[in-house]
Amino acid sequence: MLEATAWGALGASSLLLGALLGTTGRIHRQAVGLILGFGAGALISAVSFELTEEAFELGGADATAGGLALGALAFFTGDAALHRRGAANRKQVRDEEEASGAALLLGAVLDGVPESAVIGITLLAGGEVSVAMLAAVFISNLPEGIGGATGMHAAGRSRRAILTAWAAVALVCALSAGIGYAALDGASGEVVALLQAFAAGGVLTMLADTMIPDAYRQGGRVTGLLTVLGFALAALLSASG
Repeated sequence: MLEATAWGALGASSLLLGALLGTTGRIHRQAVGLILGFGAGALISAVSFELTEEAFELGGADATAGGLALGALAFFTGDAALHRRGAANRKQVRDEEEASGAALLLGAVLDGVPESAVIGITLLAGGEVSVAMLAAVFISNLPEGIGGATGMHAAGRSRRAILTAWAAVALVCALSAGIGYAALDGASGEVVALLQAFAAGGVLTMLADTMIPDAYRQGGRVTGLLTVLGFALAALLSASG
């Protein structure tokens, strides 16, 4: 569990790095969009080759399809609640805080927990951490920290308060990796498959609902090229691992 938590902390550390960059006010919107696009491609690849494929091999079609549907529904429900609180575009760089700080931070937890839990799950399933998944999570978290911290900074929050808040979010995400590992230790292949697919469904819904739209709005048409590049890199990492 400690090893899984440590890997989860590494993946979530980019939230704090992004928050640090966001408080400078010098991050260009297009750069954030391109990072988002690259990270989205990497996550799509990692979810496909590291989670869904393995879930199918362990539990078959029923467990995989059921887990995907449940994970998608769980994320959709949580995301809908955050939309009502104004955190729909939480991955975008803003000139002012459009949502409450609490909503932005809860949005980061909603996005980050499934990704981090996946790190623990892949460690349990394969005996070693998936480099492709770890890289994808690290890259995808960076713009969330930048966008959220930029809005909070524009709203007058102190740099110390912003960094403390995002460090807490990173800690929650890191712990979710350890919990994901511990919860599945000794579980049957079908249960592992179901939870792998559940996490995959949540991540895929997050990609479609928030990450890819925000990437295109900020990065423009070239974002698609970066998405494919991220997918290709993660696929190569999966193959080499």
